[in-house]
Amino acid sequence: MPGFEIFGDEERKEVNDVLDSGVLFRYGFDQARNDHWKARTFEKELAEKIGVRYCHLCSSGTAALSVALAACGVGVGDEVIVPPFTFVATIEAVMSAGAVPVFADIDETLCLDPESLQKALTPRTKAVLVVHMCGAMAEIDRIKAFCEQKGLTLMEDACQALGGAFHGKFLGTFGKVGCFSFDPVKTITCGEGGCMVTNDPKLYEIADAYADHGHDHVGSDRGAEGHTIVGTNFRISELNAAVGLAQLRKLNRILKIQRAHKKEIKAALGRIPGLEFRKIPDEKGDSATFLSFLLPDGATAAKASDALAAAGVDGCFYWYHNNWHYIRQWDHILGLKSAAPLPLTLFETRPDYKKLNLAQSDSIMQRTISMLIKLSWTQDDIAQRIDKMTAVLSQ
Repeated sequence: MPGFEIFGDEERKEVNDVLDSGVLFRYGFDQARNDHWKARTFEKELAEKIGVRYCHLCSSGTAALSVALAACGVGVGDEVIVPPFTFVATIEAVMSAGAVPVFADIDETLCLDPESLQKALTPRTKAVLVVHMCGAMAEIDRIKAFCEQKGLTLMEDACQALGGAFHGKFLGTFGKVGCFSFDPVKTITCGEGGCMVTNDPKLYEIADAYADHGHDHVGSDRGAEGHTIVGTNFRISELNAAVGLAQLRKLNRILKIQRAHKKEIKAALGRIPGLEFRKIPDEKGDSATFLSFLLPDGATAAKASDALAAAGVDGCFYWYHNNWHYIRQWDHILGLKSAAPLPLTLFETRPDYKKLNLAQSDSIMQRTISMLIKLSWTQDDIAQRIDKMTAVLSQ
């Protein structure tokens, strides 16, 4: 990770194919494109790879979340249970839908704690949006069971976990919908891109229309298409899809490299007293984009984070101080700072985000450091990294 580390002739070939056709738009121009469809091909190949019926490629992971929420009928006044550790786009998408994010604690999987869901539940809860953070899974079986018991819609944000699986079933395929991101630093990249997947034909039909101004995409004349619903523009271009298509065909290779690199480093760090690894419910299904470990307390972790940086060990994140991935630094979310009034400000029942009590999450995040696993490391790079990390973390 990320996929841009192995850009090559494959990506150039797909992009040049688009440029040679002159058709950069994902719809229409059938004759000019000579049956070359990059977004459509990407959707077909990804759906086949992860075992779902439908995939809709769009402009970003954020767009995919917005499309998924719309497809599932989540809108004004609905409450959605979310984790406090995620990329901020997860929360932005819920708010943009007019819905109300309700935060529940994480556990040492670094994902939603199934035990915390009941406390967050209210009569207004419509969905649970579980986020598979840093390449590995939540206890998705338990969360799915909770949603089925309570009659809630299960949605998966697997934007950081493409290729990850739980007992052989790919992450993003457990809920009504799953979302992936293909931004510049994801496992595979389109430059900018994302997708929503589902097995439900009705949800796919809504998503397909919603992401393109409500077009029903019936027939071969775009100007004659009907408009089934009010939509928006979350379309991806054929150029972005072309890059992603070449990257998708490298996914198995990417996962193999990540898993080998992570395994070697994890084995070495496992000998350090006081260091514990993130809980992963199915180790075989870890996509291995990150190696996350917990130290005895927050002070030790913060000091270690600074020491790792000083030792030249790059790519290590201390999430507790991170601006974009943990709620503690989300002043704009906590204060509902927006360009225009948000629908959720109309509801007296909304949570007071400035008074949230997420002590369990705070305790875990204070102790956690995550290291990005790179594709480009040589064996010498890995050996040097192990030596430096061992020296710092053994102190």
